[in-house]
Amino acid sequence: MSETYDYLFKFLIIGSAGSGKSCLLHHFIESKFKDDSSHTIGVEFGSRIVNVGGKSVKLQIWDTAGQERFRSVTRSYYRGAAGALLVYDATSRDSFNALTNWLNDARTLASPNIVILLVGNKKDLEEARDVTFLEASTFAQENELIFLETSAKTGENVEEAFLKCSKTILAKIETGELDPERIGSGIQYGGAALRNLQTRQRSINKPDCTCRV
Repeated sequence: MSETYDYLFKFLIIGSAGSGKSCLLHHFIESKFKDDSSHTIGVEFGSRIVNVGGKSVKLQIWDTAGQERFRSVTRSYYRGAAGALLVYDATSRDSFNALTNWLNDARTLASPNIVILLVGNKKDLEEARDVTFLEASTFAQENELIFLETSAKTGENVEEAFLKCSKTILAKIETGELDPERIGSGIQYGGAALRNLQTRQRSINKPDCTCRV
């Protein structure tokens, strides 16, 4: 049975190795914690259909490796992404300090209008915290990013992170700021939306057969 959805959004998950990107993806797709997660080699992929503002949206999510030796491989996946989760580990100062480089890559290589959500992962490890909520929130404001702290282990805010990014993209489509028909937007119409568009187009193009005698 074919999937029916209104839109397809291409998503990236980017950030330093060990920040929990694969665990976030796994929890979002499978609704459980991936306890034996190892470092991603290259790129991993997952997809899920979600309801966003009454619309059915399929998220195609590319989880990129955070290790420097895979950087040249993963950069090719940035092209045409509509949204990205920029992830750091709240217990790792190094992962937070690396955010600027990851952000520059996303804004240089992906869609010019990419929606980026900053994610402070591992918030359940409060005793080991090395990055405060306030400084991460300040970084997000300075760089015009949405911000959430999550825990891939407990599931806290994992769903919300993907949905919040999706809602922002959908709002930009509805205001005309994002055009799904533009090549490289990272957005495609699904079958349901295409049928609605075609129906409206036929209605607009239907000739006026009113005749006067």
